[in-house]
Amino acid sequence: MNFKKTNKITTPHFLPSLHHHHQPPNAKTNNMLQVNSELPFDFMYSYSEVSPGVDPIGYREPRRFSPFGPGRIDRKWTGTSAPAQQKLDLEKLAEERERVLGEPLSEEEIAELVEKYRHSNCTRQINLGKGGVTHNTLEDIHNHWKKAEAVRIKCLGVPTLDMDNICFHLEDKCGGKIIYRQINILLLYRGRNYDSGKRPGIPTMLWKPRAPIYPKLVKHVADGLTFEETKEMRNRGLNSSPLMKLTRNGVYVNVVEKVRAAFETEEVVRLDCTHVGTNDCKKIGVKLRDLVPCVPLLFKDEQIILWKGNKRRE
Repeated sequence: MNFKKTNKITTPHFLPSLHHHHQPPNAKTNNMLQVNSELPFDFMYSYSEVSPGVDPIGYREPRRFSPFGPGRIDRKWTGTSAPAQQKLDLEKLAEERERVLGEPLSEEEIAELVEKYRHSNCTRQINLGKGGVTHNTLEDIHNHWKKAEAVRIKCLGVPTLDMDNICFHLEDKCGGKIIYRQINILLLYRGRNYDSGKRPGIPTMLWKPRAPIYPKLVKHVADGLTFEETKEMRNRGLNSSPLMKLTRNGVYVNVVEKVRAAFETEEVVRLDCTHVGTNDCKKIGVKLRDLVPCVPLLFKDEQIILWKGNKRRE
């Protein structure tokens, strides 16, 4: 059987041909850049799971590598975000948002939408996990809004510690309105005048950027305590009964209130986070530090020890 040699390279049917007419090197890039100019907020991996007042002290990957890909957006990646390049008219944006939402829904209309989308077998559902409201979640929501008036959002894990924060970022970044909220289930309404053909273009984040390095959450000696007092508080917490047991990817909507209530009578509280995972334990500690507020004293064997701090002491 004879085979004829050839230097011709064949292109698989699922890949674009390599023999298209030549374009100027910046032509395709410029077409992509025009998509992002109308979005008024800084791009980042997660909008809800960040601590705005804490700056990273280092990075685990070069900041020149944008998770959006080279040349795909007209913004520079700083290692944690891609800031907007121009300031937009906030009043004009607010007016446009109100125009898209239209007249407020009546109670009958809300009840009809809730009955249609709130059930667990709803096909228009998005699951929010430990990443919270991520950048690519915004695109998923708009894709659902093409064919549905509302989308059901189920929240699990660390973000459920602060559901108000989740609701704020969903409305702020997508422009919709929360019309139903039950524990960890949300319904996000798109608006009466929503037009999927005119929605803003949202560039896709191609990979999850590695988390930067932040200052240590737990200090060797807690502020307001001596070394011996800090050691005593940690031992007291480890030997106390757990306030509650948290499960992996559970619903933590009532944790903040329970910790606050416990601090009315106790100085130190222990949370049993067995099987939750070390990273999630630290994320829970960060959230509780800001929401309660309190002072994390120790993370050991998936146990969280919290001290109510000097302010509550007084």
